[in-house]
Amino acid sequence: MPHDVFGTPVIAAPMAGGTSTPALVEAVHRAGGLGFLAAGYKTVAAMQAEIRTTRESGARFGMNVFVPDPAQLAPTTALLAELGAYRQQLQSDARRYGVELPEFRLDDDDEWQGKVDALLADPVELVSFTFGLPGHDVVRALQRAGSAVLATVTTAAEARQAAEQRVNALVVQHASAGAHSGAFLPVPEVRPAGPQQGRSQPGGTTAELLAEVRAAVDLPLVAAGGVMDAAGLDAVLRAGAAAAQLGTAFVRADESGARQLHKDALADPHFTRTRLTRAFTGRQARALENEFVRDHPEAPEAYPAIHHLTAPIRAAAAAAGDAERLNLWAGAGWQQAQSGPAADIVARLLG
Repeated sequence: MPHDVFGTPVIAAPMAGGTSTPALVEAVHRAGGLGFLAAGYKTVAAMQAEIRTTRESGARFGMNVFVPDPAQLAPTTALLAELGAYRQQLQSDARRYGVELPEFRLDDDDEWQGKVDALLADPVELVSFTFGLPGHDVVRALQRAGSAVLATVTTAAEARQAAEQRVNALVVQHASAGAHSGAFLPVPEVRPAGPQQGRSQPGGTTAELLAEVRAAVDLPLVAAGGVMDAAGLDAVLRAGAAAAQLGTAFVRADESGARQLHKDALADPHFTRTRLTRAFTGRQARALENEFVRDHPEAPEAYPAIHHLTAPIRAAAAAAGDAERLNLWAGAGWQQAQSGPAADIVARLLG
């Protein structure tokens, strides 16, 4: 079977910001799946603590790491001006909750080198990368340490670049996936006729994207985006995926660390669609369309500066129970997300 590369066709996606937890990874493992932890937004010490906890549970797992973008860490004068204008737009949101917006933070590389060094010193079975490629030297070093390396790609062109770095496998992320896009090569942005930023729903299918990538590279592929049930899983496996990586399907799980407000929003009929937006972090991400998304359709491309800029607003919205100002990450199939034990979710997927 093609999923023998991972030992299972079901992979719980790494979801940064606290959603992926050691408890979720353990529950998915015990039910016959494979879970990933997320190093994003964590300190090196916090990443290491989660590794220790998960190891103690006996679960197989992987770790995902954000690749910093040098261009975003050294913004141009023009981009700084856009950031200043966006900061002014956000003042009304800040006043709503009585919070202060921070000064721009332009030096946050998510402790990149420290995390790589820690994973080399104490290797894990699988290491995946998002937002870019880690570089030949990092790939080789991790492989020599005993880790299999996965890169997240969104196009055949990105897949070819990843294959040149000789990674072990690719996570092929379709635009229907929830939360941040892993894209690292520029692509034309499709804008609808109205004022909303990005596309309301993606074109094509995850299976079609898999076919494009399969034609470009000869590597095991993990399908990401739009897989919510056994039928969706079967479709991507038939299209040649070694496994499927699911995020939104696990957000409402008991073991998920997502805010209850987020979990409840996924089941709230008030929200009727998802959109790609940069409003919360400065990087395209798919979220439930709420007031914040509608109010800020032209946020600049400036990650992670905007992530830090909106952090007080998002924290205050969460404390106030206001889902209209919170980043409600969700894939296009969010309405199928179910609550309950992660083991039950995996069981439904495996049929």
